[in-house]
Formats: sequence, structure tokens, C-alpha cells
Amino acid sequence: MQANRSILSRLCLTLALLLSSTGLWAGTPQPTLPKVTLTIGKHQITAEIARTEQELSSGMMFRTRLGDNEGMLFCLTKEGQANFWMENTLIPLSVAYIDRTGKILEIHDMKPLDETNIPSTSDKIYYALETNQGWFPLNKIEPGEIIKPNGTTLDNIRNQKSTP
Repeated sequence: MQANRSILSRLCLTLALLLSSTGLWAGTPQPTLPKVTLTIGKHQITAEIARTEQELSSGMMFRTRLGDNEGMLFCLTKEGQANFWMENTLIPLSVAYIDRTGKILEIHDMKPLDETNIPSTSDKIYYALETNQGWFPLNKIEPGEIIKPNGTTLDNIRNQKSTP
């Protein structure tokens, strides 16, 4: 699985470099966002925090790599059904849909550059966490686990102002 992910990551990077050098793909990733360390069970992940409309809509677009224990936490604008897709996203990702208490309700895999909506079945989604595809099963994390930010709460993270 690790070898396949490595090969796929290299292919995506090669494709990104080819497209950018030919001018067919001119997008750039958003700057690195503020980060938080999240504990899920016995595991930790460092996640950038997307809060604003711009940060939420740009997400992981145009990025060519993501560290093994890194991700992006999306503080959605309201509780409800969530829909994620992979427009301009080159890295194979998984997304965990999370309720307002930090409980993981669903986990879905997503394919690079696939613009198909991945809807949640729950209408109680308040956060989403994107990681490298396979990170959740690799760490034996399943729906029902609770995400806890170190040194703060999810509400505090949601209410902080993003820095420019």
C-alpha cells in the first residue's frame, strides 16, 4: 500500500510539473494556514485550519505533497450535510466527516482530480479532516473516535481569527 501511494504521489507530482511548465495548469496552493495538533485515540496529526470561505474553498488544491501525519481541518460554516470533491487536488486523500463534539461519523477516500461530490450521509457534520489516503485505517481510526485538539477546544479553534 505504501509503495502504491508513493508511486501515485510521484505520478501526480510529475503531472503537476508537466502541466505547470506547459502553462496548462497555472494554479498555486494557498499559503500554509495556522496549525493545530489533534489527538485521535493514541495518534496525533498536525492539521492546518481552514476557517474562511476562501480557505475552505481552496483547501488542498494544487498541493503536491502532504506529510505522513499532516492534514487539514475544515471548520464548516454551519452544521449539516457535507460535500467534498477533489477539484485541482493532486494528492490522494481521505476525509473524515465530524460532528460538533469531535466525533468522527464517516470516513471516505477521494481520488486526485475527481470532481465527483462525496456527500456525507449524516446531516450533523460541523468539521472535516483531510489526510493522506489510508491514514485512518493505517492508524486503526474508525468512525466513533473523538478528535481532540491539544491545549484547546474545537469551538476555540473555530472562533479564532485566521492570520493573513
